[in-house]
Amino acid sequence: MFKKIMVPVDLAHFDVIEPSLQVVADQARHYKAEVCYVAVTSTVPGSVAHNPEEYQQKLEAFAQERAKVHGQPVSARVFTTPDPIAELDDVLIDAIDEVSADLVIMPTHPPKHLDVVIPSHGGKVATHTKASVFLVRPSQD
Repeated sequence: MFKKIMVPVDLAHFDVIEPSLQVVADQARHYKAEVCYVAVTSTVPGSVAHNPEEYQQKLEAFAQERAKVHGQPVSARVFTTPDPIAELDDVLIDAIDEVSADLVIMPTHPPKHLDVVIPSHGGKVATHTKASVFLVRPSQD
């Protein structure tokens, strides 16, 4: 059913993305789908990399490590924008078409009252694309 799974990742926040990575591995194996790891960064130095090219190298290394877990083909793509925080949703929505993804798996937080004012990234992505979107909440142990 699904051929290409897009996974937005922030290499600076593994704790946030870790729960969704197991879901990605399970779905990639189940559908024998390629996994495209996508990151959004700015052109200025950050905590992960000094420039977008270095971020791309780190994202590719991350993707290859994850491929060892799920055994499916991987790709990695970094998108740059002057303001990743403000433009994240729009860049991710455009990225879905650019990488030809038919499923997006991404982490999300439990619903909060502030979601009325500031909607979740996953919610906006889900309402602005034709791709299926699977939002993974952290466990509530």
